[in-house]
Amino acid sequence: MQAALEEILQKKALTSLFQPIINMRSGAIIGYEGLIRGPRDSLLYSPVTLFAEAKQNGRTYELERLCWELHIQHFRQLGLPGKLFLNSSPYLLRRDLNSDSNTSDLMALITNAEHRNVVIELTEGDATNDYQQLRRAALEYRELGVQIAIDDLGDAFSSLTLWSELRPDYVKIDRYFVQNISTDPLKQQFVRSICEIAQQAQTMVIAEGIETVAELTTLRRLGVPYGQGYFLGRPQEIPPRELGESYAAIFKTPFGTSLARALMRADKPISVKKIVRKAPTAEDTIATKKVYDQFQKNDRLDTLVLLRDGLPIGLLRRDRLFDLLARPFHRELYGNRPCRDILEHAPLIVDQNTSLHEVSQLIAGGASHHMTDGFIITRDGAYLGVGSSLELMREVSQLQLRAARYANPLTQLPGNVPINEHIDMLLDSGEAFAVCYGDLDNFKPFNDLYGYRKGDDVIQITAKLFLEYVDPDLDFVGHVGGDDFIVVFRSSDWEARCNRIIESLPLALRNVYRPEHLQQGGYTTENRQREQVFHPLISISLGVVQVDRVQLYSGSLIAELATAAKAEAKKMLSNALYIDRQDKENEPDMGSVLRS
Repeated sequence: MQAALEEILQKKALTSLFQPIINMRSGAIIGYEGLIRGPRDSLLYSPVTLFAEAKQNGRTYELERLCWELHIQHFRQLGLPGKLFLNSSPYLLRRDLNSDSNTSDLMALITNAEHRNVVIELTEGDATNDYQQLRRAALEYRELGVQIAIDDLGDAFSSLTLWSELRPDYVKIDRYFVQNISTDPLKQQFVRSICEIAQQAQTMVIAEGIETVAELTTLRRLGVPYGQGYFLGRPQEIPPRELGESYAAIFKTPFGTSLARALMRADKPISVKKIVRKAPTAEDTIATKKVYDQFQKNDRLDTLVLLRDGLPIGLLRRDRLFDLLARPFHRELYGNRPCRDILEHAPLIVDQNTSLHEVSQLIAGGASHHMTDGFIITRDGAYLGVGSSLELMREVSQLQLRAARYANPLTQLPGNVPINEHIDMLLDSGEAFAVCYGDLDNFKPFNDLYGYRKGDDVIQITAKLFLEYVDPDLDFVGHVGGDDFIVVFRSSDWEARCNRIIESLPLALRNVYRPEHLQQGGYTTENRQREQVFHPLISISLGVVQVDRVQLYSGSLIAELATAAKAEAKKMLSNALYIDRQDKENEPDMGSVLRS
């Protein structure tokens, strides 16, 4: 095996393969991951065996460098479009940074390539705790225009730490979370959470290991922007430049969903107080060596909160303190100094009433150390306890899973329970809003004539239309069931938004009809009495109730008023908007409706 490895390195007897990475919205190929194989008749054909043998013989750097060289050379020869993803262990970048003789070696390879199209993909080839050095190496490559990716996110906690420390341009979700995701709600929720964090961190997500059409369609529905796997293309010496026609139908279906955002607003806010835990405290004037002794005596102690006059000012973590004092002369230098002098970062401090979602946004959009260090929780400014970022993610995921159980299976929009919870939340807050009840007209005869599959298409098109014309940061869209939808508006221009929905529906539905029915403006079907009846094309009726004097309403009264407003809209001509404008001086009354 050793002799075979030596021969491979000398003769460069490796085969460079490329696997396409796909834009999940359009199906376009945005780049390729370079993958390596040994000689086909060799025991080192498998990359797993090949790299294991190289590591055992201390030849990892040479092998990885050779892989880069061959990938770049082959990529240029083929003239492949898009980005080239080059796998690299953290060891490769650290050695390249520290070795005078090789400092420019890898840089030269990158420079010879179209370096702005290169993405260095860090793998879990070796564990690293020297994130500072890795950041330095990554920074040098970024100055060339090279991007950074992290492989196998979710495979180990260290990959989350790498994300926090390096702030990569791409993260790849481990194939474990992709396999059978279409039938596993927990895996779906994990991917939703990762995509939400990635959006805040300005990182793009790539799903690895897509092997079935069900996995692909589920990931597209969840809004994962990029993907790769055997279903989309196997590693090949000469890979395709575009997907075949057989994929066209998949990529014509709607991409993404605002379910995560909608469900998050549907839940009553749960505060960070739910995950508070106690942690020992110390005054910031205490000597550093005394803090070190506390960590030494208690193996379970991982965090100490520093106080100044009873108010929290910082977090001391065991690993960072031990790392600092392990350096030459640092114990003598810092041992007798107050521990406040060794604080590296300002902590994230939140009040106990801050919602879990708000804290998750602060962590995702804040300093990198917030994800690993956790945060301090206060009550009226005074120290209360600490919170863990992992526990926070777990709770947010549980909230979304709970809400997802009540989502409509066809549109993935929140159903009755989240709708009612959202309205109750607004009533509790005292904030004015408007509730719109939307119902499709002439939907049943269409469904009977064209079949339930076409009927489902109409429902999904309508759901997409509602989502398109609401304000995603203020308004809430729910699906009661069938062809009935609820929109809870907080946007001030809600009436104009309703009119745009009404105006856009006929054009959005044009492709669901047969040409002759579209030309006739409807179709004739036989009713139960065997009589021929003409039915117009599908239209929509919107009934709206304004809730201005919130204290006068209850959830059940709003539902009653919205239902009545919808009934009035259905009495009007097709594509109608009826607004229940309640008398502002009196309590809501079912008889005080005015037609808009």
